[in-house]
Amino acid sequence: MSKIKPTHIPMNQFPTIDGELYIGDIPITQLAARVGQTPFYAYDRKVIKEKVQLLRDTLPKEIHLHYAIKANPMPAIVQYMSTLVDGFDLASAGEMKIALDTEMPRQHISFAGPGKTDKELTQAIAAEIIINMESQNEMERISNIAEKLGLTPKVAIRVNPDFELKASGMKMSGGPKQFGIDAEHVPKTLKRLTELNLAFHGFHIFSGSQNLNADSIIDAHNKTFELAYRLTEHAPTHPKLLNIGGGLGIPYFPGDTKIDLQPIAKNLKNILPSVKKNLPTTEIVMELGRYLVGEAGVYVCKIIDRKESRDETFLITDGGLHHHLAASGNFGQVIRKNYPVKMGRIRNEQTETVNIVGPLCTPLDILANKMELPEAEIGDLVIVFQSGAYGYTASPEKFLSHPNTIEVLV
Repeated sequence: MSKIKPTHIPMNQFPTIDGELYIGDIPITQLAARVGQTPFYAYDRKVIKEKVQLLRDTLPKEIHLHYAIKANPMPAIVQYMSTLVDGFDLASAGEMKIALDTEMPRQHISFAGPGKTDKELTQAIAAEIIINMESQNEMERISNIAEKLGLTPKVAIRVNPDFELKASGMKMSGGPKQFGIDAEHVPKTLKRLTELNLAFHGFHIFSGSQNLNADSIIDAHNKTFELAYRLTEHAPTHPKLLNIGGGLGIPYFPGDTKIDLQPIAKNLKNILPSVKKNLPTTEIVMELGRYLVGEAGVYVCKIIDRKESRDETFLITDGGLHHHLAASGNFGQVIRKNYPVKMGRIRNEQTETVNIVGPLCTPLDILANKMELPEAEIGDLVIVFQSGAYGYTASPEKFLSHPNTIEVLV
């Protein structure tokens, strides 16, 4: 008996009308003409807003939502996000500038990252945002810089917990990690913190990302709160903030399914009485990036050639891994899998098996490998879905010196 081949779930966040895909209520061919070039990224603000609203409607109201700017730092998106979420989390001075250009209050902006330079720490202290400290050495540096500036910085401890987020696409905790201070060393760090001119603000406990398993998220949440309770016993004051991370994934590959928010929300609701008892003055933050913007974005490129090679069809486009490393399979995939791909306009019901590749002189430049798609011609647009997070800025745009892409928010 042959095994049924898994398929991508429907990409129904964007409508198709008369065979043509619409992004932001604009036909894709019209949008391409408006942008003025291919390749380009397009992000649909309505899809982003609906995703935030879904979380607001599902999670307990006590859970505050922060946007992790690293998922997509396009200034227009960050500006738009400042009207939707409760705070920002950033990972560089470049992202700090983008965040500070918005109306987001500084007390709701935090800065994480294992390799902050003295220059970045100086900027963060002067900006009066929260610094998530990743090592005891970093804490000493923050104290020295703050003393010179005559300021008292708000600091949180990023904790490397003694557990991991199971079934996570990217594990960021448990075992030796460059991220955060090992949980067993946090009491000593807190003791030293009380000797310095630093304002303790809370804990950042981030376990992993890109998880589609609700049970794994629930397990991590339970362990995160228990760890926070234990660490608070050593803190100089109750934490004002507890960042429990995010970890919510989106479906990228054949066989993936959407994560079920309902059991996660139910578990958080059940935990809240304990949270209010143990952390009565603490704001609980869920930090999300990919989950908020990933499904709202598409990468659009154009077929510039079509060829046959030993019984296989190749559609060669003007876009590829230099703009979208993740879709090429070279960003965290062990075994390459296809992102969901579609033709921008379907001409007829005939399909064919094709390889969609970019213009670069490397066999790694693949956007779709042996996918069954509607017949396409030179000049047709290729759409790569699930491209709103870790797309352009996670890609080697200078590789082989091809033209840059463009991003638009519609």
